[in-house]
Amino acid sequence: MAKLKLGPIANDKPVKVAVELPASLHRDLTTYAEILGREAGQPATDPVRLIVPMLERFMATDRGFAKAKHAGSSPRPPA
Repeated sequence: MAKLKLGPIANDKPVKVAVELPASLHRDLTTYAEILGREAGQPATDPVRLIVPMLERFMATDRGFAKAKHAGSSPRPPA
């Protein structure tokens, strides 16, 4: 069994997500957006726009996920 950074996901239907973030995480996202903008010579982007690329990057660098994905593992349907 692969050792993933995340646990099982109950449902993979596309959904619109509204998320409440801890204030400290929102501050960090805002700071990250400011630093990213500064390094790119652009104004800071909306911190919310960082969430999808960060999640994509997280999954792309999760070795357990990559190993399981390449081995042909597929998610189990919800019970």
